[in-house]
Amino acid sequence: MKPKNRRAQALIAALALIVVAATVYVLISRNEQQALAARQAEIAARSRTVMPFDLERTTHRFAKSATGGVQTVTSEDPADIEQVALIREHLTEEAAGFGKGDYGDPASIHGTDMPGLRELEQGHGRVDIRYTELPAGARITYTTSDAPLVTALHAWFDAQVTDHGQHAEHG
Repeated sequence: MKPKNRRAQALIAALALIVVAATVYVLISRNEQQALAARQAEIAARSRTVMPFDLERTTHRFAKSATGGVQTVTSEDPADIEQVALIREHLTEEAAGFGKGDYGDPASIHGTDMPGLRELEQGHGRVDIRYTELPAGARITYTTSDAPLVTALHAWFDAQVTDHGQHAEHG
């Protein structure tokens, strides 16, 4: 076989391999997107049994910091006094529970294997948790000097943003 033919065959084989790899990647990506969409729908359904406010009318923001982070829930319409009151009621209860190591609500929504959850439950005494009202809702601020707990909190925030999809964002 001539060298030019070998090169042409090698090029064709390489291109075929690239096409096959790209096709496999697209199929895997599509399956992952479908699985994520299904999980987000499941999380939204579970959330409705735990959170009294309307997910479609509120936004969750999770802002990481060097010493922990801030979880904010606000009504899309600050004049919606019902949603604002429900947000405040819920976050007041959550902050009190988290301060005692009770992360049962997030576990019931996201599962007991949620990233960071176990560490936050076990290390709750080393995390300062503060509730603050905002004009359109409320926030919980988490502060710790324990680096592994900061990492756990950040993983917990990331899991919530992923699981809640359009209802949550990094802040």
